[in-house]
Amino acid sequence: MIDYIHGKLTELTPTNAVIETAGIGYFINIALTTYGALNGQTEAKLYIHEAIREDAYMLFGFMNKNERELFLLLISVSGIGVNTARVIMSSYSAAELQQIIATEDVTGLTAIKGIGTKTAQRILIDLKDKILKIGVSEDGKVATTLPLSSNPVREETLAALAMLGFSANPSQKAVDKILKKQPDVTVEQALKLALKML
Repeated sequence: MIDYIHGKLTELTPTNAVIETAGIGYFINIALTTYGALNGQTEAKLYIHEAIREDAYMLFGFMNKNERELFLLLISVSGIGVNTARVIMSSYSAAELQQIIATEDVTGLTAIKGIGTKTAQRILIDLKDKILKIGVSEDGKVATTLPLSSNPVREETLAALAMLGFSANPSQKAVDKILKKQPDVTVEQALKLALKML
């Protein structure tokens, strides 16, 4: 069981990071908030959840143990898999998500792509009491401030949306709309906005 991986950050995209330690590069799936925190860093320490299935062995990385605990709570809900949990954690910071669940904000959850009213209610029923037991902090929540020229932002955002399972055509429309309104938007901001539009 891997608890955390600490090493040189050799690759970073909005959906994954590669951390090299002892000559081995670990491909780690991350949420958008983690991408924001790691952007510009050369070293990283991520707390790991191993998702082992018959056809896949995947690592999911988090900035702290509380974020990982929140992820584990989400995937404990019937109908929420690892990718859906990652989309949920990409849409809101851990503290915002804790607040949404604690205050039974169905609208906040249904604003996330792929979360219908029934799923949102299931999350609230299953997690309302458990969510208050984990102390989510804002550690590692750093907004990316480096404005990128619009083309690389568009490409990276579309690639991230494709990896999260969104179709190309609606993704392109959403991203183009965002870039038209906010040309200086960062990849993290564009992805957050696109996730709410799709």
